[in-house]
Amino acid sequence: MSLIPKKGTIYVVDDDEAVRDSLQWLLEGNDYLVRGFDSAEVFLSRYDPREVACLLVDIRMDGMSGLELQDRLLERKSPLPIAFITGHGDVPMAVSTMKKGALDFIQKPFDEKSLIGLVERMLENAAHAFAEHQLAANREAMLARLTGREAQLLERIVAGRLNKQIADDLGISIKTVEAHRASIMEKLNANTVADLLKIALGQNAPKL
Repeated sequence: MSLIPKKGTIYVVDDDEAVRDSLQWLLEGNDYLVRGFDSAEVFLSRYDPREVACLLVDIRMDGMSGLELQDRLLERKSPLPIAFITGHGDVPMAVSTMKKGALDFIQKPFDEKSLIGLVERMLENAAHAFAEHQLAANREAMLARLTGREAQLLERIVAGRLNKQIADDLGISIKTVEAHRASIMEKLNANTVADLLKIALGQNAPKL
């Protein structure tokens, strides 16, 4: 077994200590870094959204259920990939969680090969999702640096309005438009209009 864990963390949330220990033993035996929690509440209080990770959570727990935890993470716009731990009778419920974005579910008792395959997929998804999440966060942080007037200008630049049209729209001079435009370019670290579109529109930016 390698002494260096594979990239990413696997969170295991289950109020059954035996299940947590079993999962931790299986996953750590395959070189994964595992962090276990006995409740959804404790997990939420310690979860670091900046960490590339995935979540295995029991669908039924005392206190906050796995379903409620999924809803909380969705509210936070968390990119964390989720798979549910289920008993046989929970399968229809688990299927419904996938409509909310859960990646999959695993049934007790665990099949090691299936579990490892699922974790591999989840961590691959996590790396991509967290990269996209970070890009979006950086984009929002840059846009937040704009003044209200600069935001108005950017909206019109994105809409394809020319400087004279923007000046007429806002009742300001062309020179003022040019000054605001230069400030926008500087604050957003953009060299071209194409750069501005990528920042302002994110994934919806046209491919140029």
